[in-house]
Amino acid sequence: MEENKNGRDEIYSEKVKAGKRTYFFDVKSTRSNDYYLTITESKKRYNKDDEGFTYEKHKIFLYKEDFNKFVAALNNTVNHVKTELMPGVDFTQFDHAREEREEATVVSEAKPTTADTELKWD
Repeated sequence: MEENKNGRDEIYSEKVKAGKRTYFFDVKSTRSNDYYLTITESKKRYNKDDEGFTYEKHKIFLYKEDFNKFVAALNNTVNHVKTELMPGVDFTQFDHAREEREEATVVSEAKPTTADTELKWD
């Protein structure tokens, strides 16, 4: 259990990487031992001023009394997109597509090119 600077404990955390965005799902406790969820979207942005990167963050605070309504609305909305708006799309293809691209990148970086494997005589 990790205590934040505001005295609230972080109980559980899960991270989802999605392209240039990362989503954090964090369970936190209140001083009265109640629990709530924060959902944070973090986007990496190029900062022109100092030519570095900054992170733009957006948070949603979700309290226990709204958990069921939130999950139901999210499921209904996702299912509407999948079944009504995009019925021909196989959404399971997105489950492993990123992993395969990352593996291909690692393999291509590790694999020597023909220029590296050819013998050269002077």
